[in-house]
Amino acid sequence: MSLLETQKLRKYFGEVHAVDDVDFAVDPGEVVSLIGSNGAGKTTLVNVISGLLAADAGRIHFQGSDVTSLSVHGRIRAGIARSFQIVNLFDHLTTFDNVALSIFSREGKTRRLFSLADADQAVRQETLDILNQFGLEPKRNVLAGLLAQGERKLLDVAVAYALRPRLLFLDEPTSGVSTREKAPIMNVVSGVVRSEKLTAVIIEHDMDVVFAYSDRIVAMHQGVILAQGTPQEIRGNQQVAMTLIGETSFR
Repeated sequence: MSLLETQKLRKYFGEVHAVDDVDFAVDPGEVVSLIGSNGAGKTTLVNVISGLLAADAGRIHFQGSDVTSLSVHGRIRAGIARSFQIVNLFDHLTTFDNVALSIFSREGKTRRLFSLADADQAVRQETLDILNQFGLEPKRNVLAGLLAQGERKLLDVAVAYALRPRLLFLDEPTSGVSTREKAPIMNVVSGVVRSEKLTAVIIEHDMDVVFAYSDRIVAMHQGVILAQGTPQEIRGNQQVAMTLIGETSFR
């Protein structure tokens, strides 16, 4: 059974059919990349699944339960989390505190955050463990706003991961960083996802990243799924190549 399945999911903005009766499924343990040109509907699809936008029609099933009407927090509690293309951090808090805050939020302890932060040894240890997993422990006392862009990207994923989801959406995890930083970032993120047996859906424009780290690729165009398949199948799909890059094949 699929971990996530949408049925005829729809989201329109006036005359723009951003998500147009989309059937989208993800199996447990998969790393799936969503690709497509700007305006293809990738981010809107993820926003509807994660609850940031309400669907106009259709259903969303997660782990066999209908989550279509759940709030963002309800979906987080169900096991769906996400990072953002534009990093969504508390810049005035340290790297440590950003992750700790996510854990406290997961545990329903946010009202007592600052009184618990020093006393709650379990949260402190979990925070340090997560920072170690993402290579950020040496920067634990640095304000998030002072981190390099690549480190901010990793912290944003770490904050989402601290919610302990079953399904993790990653929105452009390598955008805004140099070419040489992309592989190290993805190696860390992919390593955590694979070792923890998470399921991940990545919105990504960099085809080198997509082909290197995906089990399956789903190409969207004008609100619908144009094609899907293994990296090898998508690399050889002339329709996808023409739609995305205007050429008959990927290089």
